[in-house]
Amino acid sequence: MLSELRVRDLGVIEDLTLHLGPGMTALTGETGAGKTLVVEALQLVLGGRAAAGLVRSGAVEALVEARFVVPGLDGTAGPDDEGVEVVLARAVPSAGRSRAWLDGRMVPVTALVEAGRELVDIHGQHEHQSLLAPAAQRHALDRFAGSDLGPRQAARARLESIDRQLASLGGDAHQRAREADVLRHQCDEITAARIEDVDEEEHLALEEERLAELSAHRTEAAAALEALEGSAGDGGVVGQLGQATAALGGRSAFAPWSERLRAAQAELADVGSDLRGVVETWEDDPARLAEVQERRRLLAELRRKYGTTLSEVAAFGVTATDRLQELEGAAATASALEEERVDARAELGAAEAELGRVRRAAAPALAGAVQARLGSLAMASARFEVGVDPEGAGDGVRFGLGANPGEPVQPLAKVASGGELARAMLALQLETSGGPDTMVFDEVDAGVGGTAALALAGALREVSVGHQVLVVTHLAQVAAFADRQISVEKAAKGDRTVTTATERTGSNRVVELSRMLSGSPDSATARAHAEELLGAARQPVASTTGRRRGE
Repeated sequence: MLSELRVRDLGVIEDLTLHLGPGMTALTGETGAGKTLVVEALQLVLGGRAAAGLVRSGAVEALVEARFVVPGLDGTAGPDDEGVEVVLARAVPSAGRSRAWLDGRMVPVTALVEAGRELVDIHGQHEHQSLLAPAAQRHALDRFAGSDLGPRQAARARLESIDRQLASLGGDAHQRAREADVLRHQCDEITAARIEDVDEEEHLALEEERLAELSAHRTEAAAALEALEGSAGDGGVVGQLGQATAALGGRSAFAPWSERLRAAQAELADVGSDLRGVVETWEDDPARLAEVQERRRLLAELRRKYGTTLSEVAAFGVTATDRLQELEGAAATASALEEERVDARAELGAAEAELGRVRRAAAPALAGAVQARLGSLAMASARFEVGVDPEGAGDGVRFGLGANPGEPVQPLAKVASGGELARAMLALQLETSGGPDTMVFDEVDAGVGGTAALALAGALREVSVGHQVLVVTHLAQVAAFADRQISVEKAAKGDRTVTTATERTGSNRVVELSRMLSGSPDSATARAHAEELLGAARQPVASTTGRRRGE
């Protein structure tokens, strides 16, 4: 609910503050006094287009502030049951860009637009009208029809859950099969290699080098053996060490060195024995050399594909095996999910078909109800249509209005007359309810009088049962039905004109209504008529807002 609106330096308004309450409030006054300027100020603070020409002559900038009281997020009132305050502000300089604030924080103007959609509907101009949006028209039809959106929402949620589960398995069945084939090949390749020693490549390198240089190895081994053991019976190094040991033998003074010589002789004799084995047993083995070389090539290829070391290759094989097992297990899970998905799609299709049936059945009833309402609002020749997509859930909902005979029915957003559009919105609100808590009607009484004016007043009063209604009007009939009346007037202040706003109560309200009825506040006849209107307006209003088809 809009509780307070302050406007400063906007057109003829120097500094104006309106304190508003629930129910219906009428803004009245002479043409040009500034009533519609109040609505324009509200449009500005809700993110409407700002024009520098709106700034009062001589002022640096215009400022509009609006305080709303709304229920908390859980639908309950805030501290002390006073609700939650939302404060919007907009400054429009005489030159430069406008600035915006939301709850004291500077924000882009789009933030005001977003907040405004939930707070206020302004009818009478082509701005801030929620029912012009296709989604809002669909929701309005659903409210009228009593559409149960739950089954479709549940079916959609189920289908989305199944799709998420399928996606977590790794794509569709074809993708999983392709991935499994690749993994199976990789696992088979690594398993077939039988990697048991991560240092195998080092051992193979040594063996290949030995096999590749076998002849040279035997030749060098023979030369070393001859040096150790000698030739032609000279004993070689081993024999000479034996002679040296014998020379020192039997003398206790040389015992340590004699022992060391014997150890050296034994070690060299052992080396000689090994070298003899090389000379006598090492033979060329081209087959083994080829086998070693092939093995090294295989291991190098595995490292190229799966890791820089054999340890990494082995780790990749473990990971690939685990993933392959997941995919092979997922095949059964995916099959079950696919069957469940078929059922979910069928469930969604059935829910959408039923929702579409309800919407298409309710559309003519809503159109007829709104058209009947328009007839009582001085639009007897108006035609109202509700179009619904012929297939599926009927999500495409379109409201159309042909205001006058001979005019085609066209979308509400293209209706040229602000007054006609405002009355169409009023009729829709009466039949569908919903929307923001605060509703503003400007130009709604254009071309209306007599009995139609009373019907219009009653309709606005009816809407105010469930909404805060602010109506700018020239009709005494409409003003009399309001819970409170605020008179907007122009007055001279020095050499400038300023706009003031005064709440009319008691006899002052009778005087203002008399002025509206006859132009003469002092007319006894007009006063009697005004009091009669106020008496009629005090009769209780039976709300039919939000009624369902068939009620």
